[in-house]
Amino acid sequence: MPARPKITDDERRARQWHRQFLDRHDGVSRVDELADSLVALHATTPSTVFLSAWARAPHLRVPHIEAALYEDRSVVKHLGMRRTLFVTSQPVLDDVLGAVSGRVSSSERTNMLRDLRRSPDVDDPEAWIDAAAAAALAALESGGPRTTAQLRDEVPLLGQAVHVAPDKSWGGAVQMAPRILNYLAASGRIVRGPNDGAWHTSRITWSPMARWLGREPHERSVDDGHVGLIRRWLQVFGPGTETDIVWWLGSTKSAVRRALAAVEAVAVDLDDGQTGYVLPDDADTATPQIDDEAVALLPELDPTTMGHKQRGFYLGEHEPELFDRNGNGGTTAWWGGRVVGGWLPRPDGDGVDLVFCEKVPARIERALRSRGEELVQWCAPAPVPRGLYLGPLVR
Repeated sequence: MPARPKITDDERRARQWHRQFLDRHDGVSRVDELADSLVALHATTPSTVFLSAWARAPHLRVPHIEAALYEDRSVVKHLGMRRTLFVTSQPVLDDVLGAVSGRVSSSERTNMLRDLRRSPDVDDPEAWIDAAAAAALAALESGGPRTTAQLRDEVPLLGQAVHVAPDKSWGGAVQMAPRILNYLAASGRIVRGPNDGAWHTSRITWSPMARWLGREPHERSVDDGHVGLIRRWLQVFGPGTETDIVWWLGSTKSAVRRALAAVEAVAVDLDDGQTGYVLPDDADTATPQIDDEAVALLPELDPTTMGHKQRGFYLGEHEPELFDRNGNGGTTAWWGGRVVGGWLPRPDGDGVDLVFCEKVPARIERALRSRGEELVQWCAPAPVPRGLYLGPLVR
């Protein structure tokens, strides 16, 4: 029996560096191509979409990204995997809606029901959610994009403050409008439309999804959605372990195993002794080495930083220094395919301050500082945004 293929940590880092365009080669000319090169862009923090693009394709400027999001609509914001807000191309969105949106929307509804059942203001929580969701959708169907505040003013149910467990110390009035709208968005009925603010802020407006896309979403079964997403993930992030894929999707082991079988994934040995998976034609792919001078500055929650659950091959022992307790990755500084520290915008706006987890050569520190100065120029006239999920070392 032939030996199982092995992919070393060096090879994994090289694959990640080149396939995820951290080498900044000229392969990306559009924002949707960039999103596909990472499967999806993280968007929990609004600036991450833009700074992740800068890190890989600095010729894509803020107006290009905003046009793709709000004019061409070649990429779309959607609450998807792990109840996380992502930006995906429209074809990937169809897979997300099939694979995970049912689970996410069901979770959103269950959480609302839990709170509404603690409230004296609502006699029938199931009916209340259905009525509020229908009223919100009808309001959006009748006009243009609206903010949450505008919908609260227009729709009485959405403006209703619900008192949850008033007899408890932790109880109080809860605004249900954002939760109803997130529930509708997760289920694929509405979508986040134009941002009513600067690119580095979040001023959400909402629109019916079919109107925003210019079409009804293509229906995918749960299994077909998993197959589509896992095939894309393996191409971008592979090799990865079953644990990585289950975590990234926020799905179940059984669903992931069915999809791995469907794509005929090949098992490979990893340096840490675990089993990884790649696509059938990818076990022996030759990947160029990473230039020893290669550096990158990635924003918080960047797709590369957050692509795996088991991150030792590029993060080493630095996770406690750069991730918060909930597993949110802060800003990261990279050298040669590895994370060596984090960064923070300077208060005076002149570059970034670097915080290292390990010693690096002076030339690499200079290269990272130069990259920070480039980021300042790219963001101008806006300042480089300060993140929300900064790791302990950087904070």
